[in-house]
Amino acid sequence: MKDNIQDFLRFLEVDKKYAENTIAAYQNDLTQFRQNIRQSQDGEEIEDWNDISRNDINEYIEYLKNSGYTSSTVARKVAAIKSFFHFLLAEGELKDDPTFTLDSPKVKKRLPKAISPAEIDKILRAPADEIGPKAQRDLALLEMLYASGMRVTELVSLNVSDITFDPNNPKNATVRVKGKRASKERVIPISGGVVSTLQLYIKQAREQLIHDPKEDAVFLNNRGQRLTRQGLWLIIKHYVEVVGISSQVTPHTLRHSFAAHKLSQGKSLQDIQKLLGHANISTTQVYAHLGRDSD
Repeated sequence: MKDNIQDFLRFLEVDKKYAENTIAAYQNDLTQFRQNIRQSQDGEEIEDWNDISRNDINEYIEYLKNSGYTSSTVARKVAAIKSFFHFLLAEGELKDDPTFTLDSPKVKKRLPKAISPAEIDKILRAPADEIGPKAQRDLALLEMLYASGMRVTELVSLNVSDITFDPNNPKNATVRVKGKRASKERVIPISGGVVSTLQLYIKQAREQLIHDPKEDAVFLNNRGQRLTRQGLWLIIKHYVEVVGISSQVTPHTLRHSFAAHKLSQGKSLQDIQKLLGHANISTTQVYAHLGRDSD
């Protein structure tokens, strides 16, 4: 059963070109499902995916709901299970697909949370009160996150070779961003102070943090290695506490704030969709409800 999961993950990576984090989420969801489903009602251990019934899956869904998972998390886990069983059927590993007529749980839609421009300014100014290469790095990554609207994974995956500074205009640059899927790339223009901050960080502070001259990552941790998602979250958490913002602020909050503030400044939904890398404009339309409240 475990081997089937590995085959499915390879299919997502090679054939579907899914991003590493997406594949990791599938792996976690399916591993959890396998561990919870292996014990059948009569106490015998399930060793074959063909022995799993729709009733078994429904009971697992109820278990997830009663374990405190949000509706969106339950829906994601169910979608992973359905995709996996569709794959097994297509590969001839299943006689029947128990998820074929299974309804996905309804998701309670929540509006993304943005913070005000004044609160953004407080966070962006906070690293300036500290000294050293880490403070320069923090200033550059915070400004980049807000000025570009990038996802957290996109920012930490950024390489120096992905950034092109305009030789004719030192205030302009473009950033090549790898989206959720490996095949999805977009180019984001950045301008103004963030460009100067980024150049200064790369030329000065990054040179002090780096250990391996072959390392191409833009943002580095204390060991000179690529900064992780968790590391970025801790950096933002630190500065939110320093400036005393009481509302919850995550790395994604800056992306939401970027979109809401751009809308309030007159940018079109289509422009913001392109900058954020949304495949469907309906995903971008939720920010229309935030524009008025985030001024």
